Amino acid sequence: MLVGLSLFFKWLTYLYNMIAIRIMIKKGILFLCLLLSFFSFSQNVYPELREIVTDSARIFTPNQLEELKTKLYNFESETSNQLVVLTIRELGNETIENYANQVFNENGLGQKDKDNGLLILFSRDDREVRIEVGYGLEPYITDAVASRIIRNTMIPSFKEEFYFKGINEAVDELILYLKNPEALEELKEKMVAEEQKNRNIGLVFLIGFLSIFAGVGGFFFFKSYKGLIELFRGIFIGKLGFFYGLFMIPFSLFPILFGLIFIAVPAVIGLGFYGFDFENYSYVLEQPQKLLWALVPFLGIAMLIALIKIKLYGKEDVKISWLKNDKGYVRKTFSSSGSHSFGSSSGSSSSGFSGGGGSSGGGGASGSW
Repeated sequence: MLVGLSLFFKWLTYLYNMIAIRIMIKKGILFLCLLLSFFSFSQNVYPELREIVTDSARIFTPNQLEELKTKLYNFESETSNQLVVLTIRELGNETIENYANQVFNENGLGQKDKDNGLLILFSRDDREVRIEVGYGLEPYITDAVASRIIRNTMIPSFKEEFYFKGINEAVDELILYLKNPEALEELKEKMVAEEQKNRNIGLVFLIGFLSIFAGVGGFFFFKSYKGLIELFRGIFIGKLGFFYGLFMIPFSLFPILFGLIFIAVPAVIGLGFYGFDFENYSYVLEQPQKLLWALVPFLGIAMLIALIKIKLYGKEDVKISWLKNDKGYVRKTFSSSGSHSFGSSSGSSSSGFSGGGGSSGGGGASGSW
């Protein structure tokens, strides 16, 4: 009886293991199939270009398509440069930069020994466009030139849904600049002048902003330092207790420091704009305790001015009161209702086509509308 039960349990264990192994094999096969399908879906199949203009997005009329093809084939036969136009409906999960680069290199646009290919990629549903430039043409159609053509010629037409107009005019410009070096040089000089103009305008706004910043800082510094001088004057004429005055000095330095920061920030930005090397003076920031020594002449000058004011006006004698304060003087000079800087102030702050084996390294420009 026991031997029979033992054999029965062994048979059940064997049967369980066989079923478990089969389930594991099926799960493994299913997982492998899912993994393979994932990689097959994740890899984009880029179009194999058989025409110099491929209108997969259906944005051209037959006449427009033929006109563009004729123009581009003539340009290639005259110069050997290959300018290709591809329109698609959507990019999928890719960036237009990567898509254009893959299409360019897989189709070998341009000639292998010259890398003189150009690709205009238009994605209708993504509302994006890119000019991809082969290695050999990058010195001529720079990223800045391609960006200007997209920004000034293509995007304005695309916003009005004049897709052929935008692409056709961009093609005309590219052909002009590659066939006429003087026109290209003139464009680059114009771009440099515009960039300099924009830089000068930005510099004027920056100087204006920093001047306001420095002006606010100067106002806070002057008003607060004037208050510090008055504090020392009060101590020297005996109307402000010596120990009470010492207690007030650290608090009077905060608005002064605030004003100095407002003055220093524009100065640092201005010096950095003109290439000042701050690394040679980094040791000052590494040992900030040494900056405390600057307080000695800073406070000393304030005390000296206070003494000069006393001597010039000659109405009070120099005398020290260690503890006693003149309440009327303190209330008038240092209270919030007085005119001294320690008081709070109210306010608000506001026909046949094939690539020649050329390649692109990613030069060009992209735009969207």
